Amino acid sequence: MSLKAEDSPAKSDLPLHGLAEHPDLPPIEESGDFCAPAAPAKLDKIDVGVDTLRDLAVKLASTTPQLTTEWAADQMCLPMHIVEDLFWRLKKDQLVEVLGQVGPFNYRYASSQRGRDHAARLIEISGYIGPAPVSLAAYRAMIEWQQTRRPAVSLETVRRVLAPLVLPDGSVTVAALAAASGRSLFLFGPSGNGKTSVGTMLHNALEGDLWIPHCIAAGSSFIRMFDAQVHRPSESGPAAPAAKWDRRWLRIKRPLIISGGEMTLEEMDLIYSPSLRYYESPPHVKANGGLFLIDDFGRQKVEPHALLNRWIVPLERRVDFLTLHTGQKIQMPFEVMLVVSTNLKVSDVADPAFLRRMGYRLHLQRPDAAAYAEIFLRYANGVGMRVPSGLMEKILSRYRIEGRDLRASEPRDLIERARDICSLHQRAFELTEDVVELAWEGYFGNPREPEGTPTGVG
Repeated sequence: MSLKAEDSPAKSDLPLHGLAEHPDLPPIEESGDFCAPAAPAKLDKIDVGVDTLRDLAVKLASTTPQLTTEWAADQMCLPMHIVEDLFWRLKKDQLVEVLGQVGPFNYRYASSQRGRDHAARLIEISGYIGPAPVSLAAYRAMIEWQQTRRPAVSLETVRRVLAPLVLPDGSVTVAALAAASGRSLFLFGPSGNGKTSVGTMLHNALEGDLWIPHCIAAGSSFIRMFDAQVHRPSESGPAAPAAKWDRRWLRIKRPLIISGGEMTLEEMDLIYSPSLRYYESPPHVKANGGLFLIDDFGRQKVEPHALLNRWIVPLERRVDFLTLHTGQKIQMPFEVMLVVSTNLKVSDVADPAFLRRMGYRLHLQRPDAAAYAEIFLRYANGVGMRVPSGLMEKILSRYRIEGRDLRASEPRDLIERARDICSLHQRAFELTEDVVELAWEGYFGNPREPEGTPTGVG
């Protein structure tokens, strides 16, 4: 095993701590240990400004023959009294018409011809219609504030989440140092020995929930942040009435996002949809507050060093600069645990400048015979299988005879192929020598002589 860590990583590689109250931080409502962005009290006090909300309401009203204040409040994720204030302003500007009252602070409206014409012009600029956005400044402040309050990661926690793997104590310690400090982690070594598993399992050590917005407004541009495919809403909720929390923000589990060989440089910037005329945030921004794993590094279509150069500024400054289609640059926080995994030669995919900015480096080597046997026995026990006496020695002997390297993933692969064989022949799942022999040949591709069904199978 080879372990490497920088002697004195730059302080900028650490998450922010001791953050003074930021002027852009939304008001925080607290109920015991529960904290959340407080619901806005007045329309004029909302961080994105009245004009942004006004334009959003005009577009929303144009999508339906008529609407109620309550329905609009649900769509915009704003309190009803604020939405009612907003629509009365639209009425004064002759952009909507009042059709009647439904209840307190709840009226029925319809978009006027003037309103529909105005909405059409607005949609040509931005087609975003949905929950009201938060400002970019509020998002930056909220992410940084939450990072200062994130639960500490202990060595015991990392040991627990990595317990399914058979790893040397030193490897677990380095992984724990990266997770506890919030620094990045560079995993390297031969394929099939747990790099991807370590990266994904470390996410389970990042405890606590996170508040993210549905959408961000950067000037007149809208950036969608919440992605139902990668963000999991938290099951725990506030003890106080939901009306006290700002519904423009969602409470989620800390995200885990994985990018592999499909990654491109374009994917790392804001993704603009010409048809929808708004932006989708890139994967590493969606991962803010959680873990972002770049798997199979060096096998992307883009040159590895080009990707490395893309990460130098975020790793060093904890901020990233993204480009709008107008050419304007905006600053996004980079409060994410970055894990990079490769099975290629390190010198072929990473230069010293990049490695210097990585917080920790961990070499995951091939298991020795004892570790391989433990992995095999653990997996077999996990699927309810007994390993017959002497079978393990015969498997290890065959590795030696055929000159094969031991890999940590292969016990699972062989056992699962043994399961396939037993299922195909409609018999009870068991690890007999003949079944394992056929599993070996089906996995490694060796010819079998004599051909036929193994003894006792079928």
